[in-house]
Amino acid sequence: MKWARACFLVLLVGTARAQVPDARAPRDVSARWAEYYAAVYQVPVELVAAIIDEESGWNPYAVSKKGAAGIMQLMPATAVRFGVRNRFLVQENIRGGVAYLAWLKQRFNGDLRLITAAYYVGEYAISSRGLDYSSPDVQGYVKRVAQRYRVRRVLRARSQLARQREKLR
Repeated sequence: MKWARACFLVLLVGTARAQVPDARAPRDVSARWAEYYAAVYQVPVELVAAIIDEESGWNPYAVSKKGAAGIMQLMPATAVRFGVRNRFLVQENIRGGVAYLAWLKQRFNGDLRLITAAYYVGEYAISSRGLDYSSPDVQGYVKRVAQRYRVRRVLRARSQLARQREKLR
C-alpha cells in the first residue's frame, strides 16, 4: 500500500511539473524568430532585439496609444505593406518588422541612427529632414536603442569568444 501511494505521489508531482509552463519559453521562441529573420533579411540581430526591447519589452500583445501592435509594434499600414495579416502572431510580426528594418537599411544606406529614427516616426519624416527632425522624443528613442544595441553586441562577442575557447580545450 505504501508503495502504491509513493508511486501515485511521484506520478502526481511529475504531472504537476509537466503542466507548469516555462515562462521563458515564449520569449525564447520570439528570440529565435528574431534571429532567423535577422539572418534572412541581413539585419543585425542585435538591432532587431534592441528595437523589440524598446518597443514592446517582448510582449506580443502590446498595443500603443497610436495603434501600433505586437512584439515589434507595427502600425496597421506598415503591417499591410509588409504582408502581416495578424500583428499579434509573433512570427508574422517579427517577419514584417525585420522586413521593414531591411527596407529602411537600404533606404538610409545602413545608417543605424536614421534606420532607428525612421522605424520610430516613419521614413517620410526622416527622409525629408534626417536627424534634423530629431525631437527630444526621437533622440531619446534612438539613444536607448543604440545603447541596447551596443550592449547586445558586446554580449554576443563575449559569448562567441567563450564558445571558441571551449572548442580549443
